[in-house]
Amino acid sequence: MASVDSTGSSVSGRLRSGDLLYTGLAVALLLGVWSVGGLEVSTGKVSHLEAMNGSTVLLPCTYSSCIGIKNLYFSWHYNDNGTMIKYCEAVIPIEGVEPKVSVYHERVEFVGSSKSNNISILLWNITFEDEGEYICFARNPKEKNRNHSAIYTLIVVDQMREVDNTLTVIIVSVLGGVIGLVIIVMVIKALVVHFLLKDDEKNKECLVSSGNDNTENGLSGAKADNKGTPKA
Repeated sequence: MASVDSTGSSVSGRLRSGDLLYTGLAVALLLGVWSVGGLEVSTGKVSHLEAMNGSTVLLPCTYSSCIGIKNLYFSWHYNDNGTMIKYCEAVIPIEGVEPKVSVYHERVEFVGSSKSNNISILLWNITFEDEGEYICFARNPKEKNRNHSAIYTLIVVDQMREVDNTLTVIIVSVLGGVIGLVIIVMVIKALVVHFLLKDDEKNKECLVSSGNDNTENGLSGAKADNKGTPKA
């Protein structure tokens, strides 16, 4: 009986370990699918902007989710030396439905659209005090309240810096010179080959004509010899 109990316990232990293994794999797969298709927000490839004092700037932000959204919450904050100041917020009920945006700053305007997954804002008449980090935040209840944020940095200047194109001009000039030199060498080479071929043809013609002259002279000499020989 003891052997039977030990065998049964070992079999049940194997079954439990197998169940745990399959459960672990299922959870890992679910987590992998959830993370791959999870909510993400982005401010674009360039995460900063340099703009002149007094101008109006676009603070870009878009969201994406492979499994869709429901009651997506988003907001914009300004990082004022560690104090987060809320500029606007809204909830997008479902995809394609435009949100009712609450704006808390007089110079902020929402210009996004849920049809294009766009939650960008405009900041009018910027000043030097507007310089700093702006945080675009989103949370998707459909993904168990998964949230994500992106930072966009604004730099305010009194005048735009001129781009120094000296290096570009030098590179273009060098490349142009090299290309021009190559073209000149190719043209000279083509002319030399052309003249050499012409000279070669002339030499061949001279050789042919001189050969013909020698042949004719030989024939005429032979005829003269034949005429001058007396009959026996």
